Amino acid sequence: MSGSTAASFTADDYRARMERAARTAAEAGLAGLLVAPGPDLVWLTGYTPPAVTERLTLLVLAAGQGPVLVVPALEAPDAQKAAGAPALALRDWTDGKDPYAATAALLDASGRFGISDNAWALHLLALQQAMPGSSYTSLTEALPMLRAVKDTAELELMTAAGAAADATFEEIRDVPFAGRRESQVAADLDRLLRRHGHEQVDFTIVASGPNGANPHHEAGDRVIERGDMVVLDFGGLKDGYGSDTSRTVHVGEPTDEERRVHDIVREAQEAGFRAVRPGAACQDVDRAARAVIAGAGYGEYFIHRTGHGIGVTTHEPPYMIEGEERPLVPGMCFSVEPGIYLPGRFGVRIEDIVTVTEDGGRRLNTTSRELVIVE
Repeated sequence: MSGSTAASFTADDYRARMERAARTAAEAGLAGLLVAPGPDLVWLTGYTPPAVTERLTLLVLAAGQGPVLVVPALEAPDAQKAAGAPALALRDWTDGKDPYAATAALLDASGRFGISDNAWALHLLALQQAMPGSSYTSLTEALPMLRAVKDTAELELMTAAGAAADATFEEIRDVPFAGRRESQVAADLDRLLRRHGHEQVDFTIVASGPNGANPHHEAGDRVIERGDMVVLDFGGLKDGYGSDTSRTVHVGEPTDEERRVHDIVREAQEAGFRAVRPGAACQDVDRAARAVIAGAGYGEYFIHRTGHGIGVTTHEPPYMIEGEERPLVPGMCFSVEPGIYLPGRFGVRIEDIVTVTEDGGRRLNTTSRELVIVE
């Protein structure tokens, strides 16, 4: 049931993205962008190299010229098949030749460039050696919002990924919890996500009882018991776009305190969602959710930001955190996921992916946010 983003976007889509990226780079005072294999390259060109090796593959978006993909000759046939290939020029190089000299010939030797966060140091250092007068900044630092605003087709893929994660939650509610290890339930989540179309599963957090107080707990060998609160946080990529949702369930009947804490988190999540609207600052979402938890006396137990962006990766800018004054724009997608974590006891987190609309926000996860009882 998995698919490829290449089937969803045309060469014109990729051409528009590369033009926008080059224009945004120029507006930021950069001489160009250098994009190594990874999510940025996929988003800009539709190309994923058959293997990431020490051989240089680099998309060059430089002022005054069209996009050029520098690629090893033995991988050029694969690059030519990419959906975005008609929108760029390929420049291949053969083993024994110097790819850095070939790349430098395309660039302003004294320019400042944005470069992919995941570019290998091997390649960056070689480019610096070939162009001693050049300088570099990370793409996330220079253009953090490059992929943040999704177009209509991207939003459709994000919506479908959210629906697949929701279908996974609806089914996981019916599996046995008590008497099974966290890792077994995590394996169920992985299986269900893939069955509902995910080609990649990035995380399946199953944090039971006291493990729930660790927001990034790795599912382990702890046997889930009756009376446990269990935080479920799972997601990955479906057709190249991300899902990420959290729900907290309880094995058997909860105590009054457990219900109260869950209710507080649910109210905080709702407050964060209600704060989503065009022009609001990212930090406003964090402030709205945090105010509910702090007002209930649990402020010191909400120990992470309220949200993160999502798209062709499951964590990316923008971030819903105090100090982030960047305004929300229609088409942005991010999580709203407040939590309370009581050390040695239990944790609660509720998370939806939300997209900004023209007049507010829309949830991409719609399963119940009430406390679900499982067996």
